[in-house]
Amino acid sequence: MNDFMNTEIFNGTTIGDIISVEWLAGIAGNVLAAILILIVTLIVAGWAKRRVIGVGERHEHLDDTLFSFLGNITYYAILVFGLVFILNRFGVQTASIIAVIGAMGLAVGLALQGTLSNFAAGVMIIAFRPFKLGDFVVIGGEMGTVKDIAIFTTELATTDNVKIVMPNAEIWGAPITNYSVYPTRRLDLTFGVSYDTDLKKAEEAIRDVIGRDDRIHQEPEPLVKVANLGDSSVDFEVRVWCDSADYLTLKFDLTRAAKEAFDAGGIDIPFPTRTLVQAAE
Repeated sequence: MNDFMNTEIFNGTTIGDIISVEWLAGIAGNVLAAILILIVTLIVAGWAKRRVIGVGERHEHLDDTLFSFLGNITYYAILVFGLVFILNRFGVQTASIIAVIGAMGLAVGLALQGTLSNFAAGVMIIAFRPFKLGDFVVIGGEMGTVKDIAIFTTELATTDNVKIVMPNAEIWGAPITNYSVYPTRRLDLTFGVSYDTDLKKAEEAIRDVIGRDDRIHQEPEPLVKVANLGDSSVDFEVRVWCDSADYLTLKFDLTRAAKEAFDAGGIDIPFPTRTLVQAAE
């Protein structure tokens, strides 16, 4: 065999020399093709990522976080396809590699079921946006302001400034109460007066308090009605509308103002009482 490879065929050139040159040329061609495929793949992946992210940036109603994540997924998916083409160029059987990757992905998926459920819930939260940064919400039994929305977790800050990090799966699978969606809210208050109080006078005192506060909207019209005859008091139901940002402070201020108005008008706020009747012996 060696004698055959060393056989001179033209001006000192042997068959072995020709085979070596052809082999090296083939390797060089494959390397150049791989480099070209890699360059094209990087260009296409970068372009596709920018296009996906740009969709979120051009439309205000779409969440930038979601499209940034989708852009990264698109980028790496194209890189994987480019790698498959490069391996095929060198004669590597990629079918078996893809099968191994698939099996590994299945095993990882089974091991990370909780994490993947948080991931899926995070995508749903970012896509459908039941709340956004800065909203005041009650989710999963926790109340606070939304500070961060990530793929796996959501961060809240409670009213006393305690950080709470919640898994997204627990959020998406539970009722979500968002107090920040609508610009206005209705404030409901109940004021009790004694049974011997002039109800008209009490109602006028309440309406006077409402009328002096500019934070209260006149449309819809404030409601002041007797709603209940309790065990020891006649209860007025008060319903007013205000800006959502004013809700809490308005509640505190109206409660105090009503108490001061009742005191000034001689209107009693009764304490619960019990009458004991002793039978005669």
